[in-house]
Amino acid sequence: MTDEMRTRKLSCPEVGVSGSELGNLGPASCPQLANCPTVIVMVGLPARGKTYMSKKLTRYLNWIGVKCRVFNVGEYRRSAVKEYKKFDFFDPENREAMKIRNQVCEQAMEDMIGWLEGEGDVAVFDATNTTRERRQLVMDYCQQEKNFKVFFIESMCDDPEVVAENVKEVKVNSPDYRNMNKDEAMRDFLERIRMYQKSYEPLDTQYDKEKSFIQVHNVGQRFLVNQIQDHVQSKICYYLMNIHVLPRSIYLTRHGESELNIKGRIGGDSSLSFRGRQFANSLAKFMEDQDVNNLKVWTSQLKRTIETAGGFHAPIEQWKALNEIDAGVCEEMTYEGIQEKYPEEFAMRDQDKYHYRYPRGESYQDLVARLEPVIMELERQTNVLVICHQAVMRCLLAYFLDKNSDDLPYLKVPLHTIMKLTPMAYGCKVESFYLNIEAVNTHRERPKVG
Repeated sequence: MTDEMRTRKLSCPEVGVSGSELGNLGPASCPQLANCPTVIVMVGLPARGKTYMSKKLTRYLNWIGVKCRVFNVGEYRRSAVKEYKKFDFFDPENREAMKIRNQVCEQAMEDMIGWLEGEGDVAVFDATNTTRERRQLVMDYCQQEKNFKVFFIESMCDDPEVVAENVKEVKVNSPDYRNMNKDEAMRDFLERIRMYQKSYEPLDTQYDKEKSFIQVHNVGQRFLVNQIQDHVQSKICYYLMNIHVLPRSIYLTRHGESELNIKGRIGGDSSLSFRGRQFANSLAKFMEDQDVNNLKVWTSQLKRTIETAGGFHAPIEQWKALNEIDAGVCEEMTYEGIQEKYPEEFAMRDQDKYHYRYPRGESYQDLVARLEPVIMELERQTNVLVICHQAVMRCLLAYFLDKNSDDLPYLKVPLHTIMKLTPMAYGCKVESFYLNIEAVNTHRERPKVG
């Protein structure tokens, strides 16, 4: 296979606002993606991936600038009932337990409403919500009384192997079972599911035809979407249709040290330094030793990442969206030069690095918007190595590690270091590999306040 055959360029539509003209610069405007608070109501039997979807969706929405938080009713229940005993607590005919369960549900809902009436845009009400009565209660309170939008996400799974694997890998390790052996915990949880099945009423396209919802069948095999109301709900559906639970690893690294890195200059499109070329050779050897099945390599369309991928025989895709943040009039300048020539710009960037936009360039916020299609495609893929740039790698890491916009621009991503991300049930395992080839330090510490 020739290099021409295995390398193809990918260009995504430009997303975000173009850079401002010099002299007319302010922080990049914050997009108002949620004009009315939205309550996402999870629906489904236990061990159907509701909490997995809740956490992942919340991480995505926060990353794109929508303030989102999960309110997990199970955690409220564990606070109210200090010691879990057995599955019959979830029997709908257990009146004493039902009283407690209703109380913790109301407490979670009150906290959720309070947060949405304050700073929040979207709240995820993470519970089983398996009966029409419970869902109507949430609808009446959130939509009728508070005038919030309500969107249901129902996770349905009739594959016993998938359910059993979820119970074994996640549920038996829950705080409910810390004093129980795994076999006993497995039996108890399967009985707990049976308790919920007694009263389970799935969303129905006729009975619930006026409600906004998406049904996810068998972890993404099939979807049913009904009455989408707005942009946020549309983005939620788009995201859920792209994620999967197959095991995979994502490798992130910056290009090898470049000639402009050595000179302390930002941006540009220079070639690799001698040490950068050494790193490119070592990176190809490192990935070969990792023995990754069906590896794909993604680079930006700038020379230094393309040269770093020169030793690979895997399929290579060049993404314009992975290009480094556009520093506008400051391209190829040193930080000292920027401070001397544009002292006001330098000071404004230190005040709010995430929202600050370079004159005729981009902000980190613009970069996140530009990288959204990359994140969607990464979620669809199996094993990928992404060779990118400092600001780009910070944005990608912030998504996978759930970092906020204040911390994002200061994440440390040194040259000649590979980060291996392995998605887990409710998070991401991170391993860092330094290939023992020296390089300049391009990290600028967060300025001290005051």
